[in-house]
Amino acid sequence: MPGQPQLFPDHEPTVLPQHSGDPAEPKRAAAPVWLQRLSLFVLVLFCVYLGVLVMLLPWWTKVWDHNLFFQSHPTLGTILRNGAVKGMISGLGLLDIWIGISEAVHYRDYRG
Repeated sequence: MPGQPQLFPDHEPTVLPQHSGDPAEPKRAAAPVWLQRLSLFVLVLFCVYLGVLVMLLPWWTKVWDHNLFFQSHPTLGTILRNGAVKGMISGLGLLDIWIGISEAVHYRDYRG
């Protein structure tokens, strides 16, 4: 069919080499510093909030032991009521808090 373009051309496409040190090549601008700091604040706040929630929720008996999900899945409920499993889940919460604090401590502004 002469009206349609050829799907697979017979020749290889030419690829131009990229030079990383070329001064004429435009650089990507970094995000504004205020936006970087706001993003860090939201990330740290989210990590700490979620970490505290995950750390304390297994030991809050009104919520953890008496919920409909555990009542509808009794085998899973028995496993998740075990103290060692609660401790592992609380450990994940502590890890999440550590990640948030670590991000705040190791923060660096990227100025372009």
